[in-house]
Amino acid sequence: MAELWKDKIGNIQQIGGIETSVLDNGPARGSRIAWVNTGSGLRYKVVIDRCLDITEASCNQYNLAWLSHGGQTFPHPDANRGLEWLYSFAGGLVTTCGLSHVGGPEKDELEERGIHGRISNIPAAVESVIQPDPSSGQMDMSITAIIKESRVFGPHLELRRTITSTLGKSSMKISDEVINRGNTPCPHMILYHCNFGWPLVDEGTEIVYTGTCRSRGMDFDNELFNNDHDYKKCQKPLKSHQGGGESCGFIDVKPDTDGMCQVGLVNRKLPLALVMRYPKNQLPHLTNWQHWGQGEYVCALEPGTNPPIGQNKARQQNTLIMLEPGETRDYHLEIQISSDLALIREIMSELEE
Repeated sequence: MAELWKDKIGNIQQIGGIETSVLDNGPARGSRIAWVNTGSGLRYKVVIDRCLDITEASCNQYNLAWLSHGGQTFPHPDANRGLEWLYSFAGGLVTTCGLSHVGGPEKDELEERGIHGRISNIPAAVESVIQPDPSSGQMDMSITAIIKESRVFGPHLELRRTITSTLGKSSMKISDEVINRGNTPCPHMILYHCNFGWPLVDEGTEIVYTGTCRSRGMDFDNELFNNDHDYKKCQKPLKSHQGGGESCGFIDVKPDTDGMCQVGLVNRKLPLALVMRYPKNQLPHLTNWQHWGQGEYVCALEPGTNPPIGQNKARQQNTLIMLEPGETRDYHLEIQISSDLALIREIMSELEE
């Protein structure tokens, strides 16, 4: 943005920044939110009362995220049995799954766990909202908050999250620190359920990454994730995906020389591209959820510590992380959006190497 603004504005909100508010209608009534405007065309909604997750997001005239029929709801921290999580799943650009369980419902001798855990239904305690101040050279804006997944007698997991954007740039960075505040070891799993929708996702939109993909293994997964089908191209709406129809693939992304995974979606027709970057050693697994239902049309890319297989199976496979008291884990996820054809060609070249 250089200094084109110099001597021409008196209020930074004229360019961009963060605005907090409270919703006053519908199933999310009373929920705190923050609108982030980067001044580049990228604008997104941070849901403070839902783990500081991100729901709506758009770049210029184009929507990026898939939103469920129900949309955003008030948090339900007690929703942790069976499929209860689905009643309050808004979709959205980023929904956090975990912090101790990622996957379908399950039981063991310790407890019952619902799909994808509790964390996305827990309100955050905001630590700071930092606005950009170009006149002093401060171009970044950020919101930081603490989210606690805790109960009496444990576990006590704490997530400290910062979401940062830079004035004039169409990107966002999520920086997470998870710490075991309890006095006993605690299971830990996390997955970033990133849900993309029309018009970014459309028939022919390319799912781009370097690596190998295998079907999750069930018949409805094998329908799309097989050697005779181009599962790296988004489909038209499918009758087989009405209701609960879906297909999932598990991807082993090949990192670049800096250890970073780069995956994305490219719609050449618009043109529009979205790229996610994250360290392979932090988030070694990527799940691709394809749900081409009529009116429920979504493609998700989901980096995680584990695929969504649940605590029990991860324990059997010896891949379940156990955080010792006081131990921390850091996670970083960057999302960049571009409609520049030259940059999109560069992105495609990088991701297809």
